Amino acid sequence: MENGSLDKWVFECDESVMLGWEDRVRVLKNVAEGVLYLHEGWESRVLHRDIKASNVLLDRDMRGRLGDFGLARMHGHGLAAGTSRVVGTAGYMAPEVVRSGRASALTDVFGFGVLILEVVCGRRPIEDGKPPLVDWIWGLMENGELVNALDENLKAKGGFDSDEVEWVLRLGLLCAYPDPRTRPTMRQVLKVLDGTPSTNESEGEGMEVGLLEKM
Repeated sequence: MENGSLDKWVFECDESVMLGWEDRVRVLKNVAEGVLYLHEGWESRVLHRDIKASNVLLDRDMRGRLGDFGLARMHGHGLAAGTSRVVGTAGYMAPEVVRSGRASALTDVFGFGVLILEVVCGRRPIEDGKPPLVDWIWGLMENGELVNALDENLKAKGGFDSDEVEWVLRLGLLCAYPDPRTRPTMRQVLKVLDGTPSTNESEGEGMEVGLLEKM
């Protein structure tokens, strides 16, 4: 992967070459497609269990590719994963994993939600002297200030739509919701990232709107 990991382009590079808003959303879509394939596109389900910016690699065309499958586990569709050991990276692990070590497709969704938030906000999930990223963004949303979570470098760079920023941040919060039963599937996540969903329930396209209304 010629361009290294995503975290370098969000946290560690010069502002002049830092990824802009559209590039960040495009990379998130690339990763969502990859996770969806792991969950649904093969004869067995693969749980990655360590989705984070440093494990997303960028190819020569700056397309995102999910890497580092050292913690991944595979199991049959319709079966529970045979895991009980707590593994992952602090700040990205779903609460149920911390409690029991049990991983599922929805624990990958949680990790992807945290990835959304860190890529949009330019903040790591846990930083010294600051509240946890997810808690901080929840507070901003409750105060009607969600757009203020956007990476300051992106604000300076411009080229973003405030409504789209809030839409993507709300999706990240929903994916990282403490109760796994409330989280969307990766198929639903990708539909939301592909564009503002239709509200026409008769066409089966209203489910994403319903998901975000849970907020």
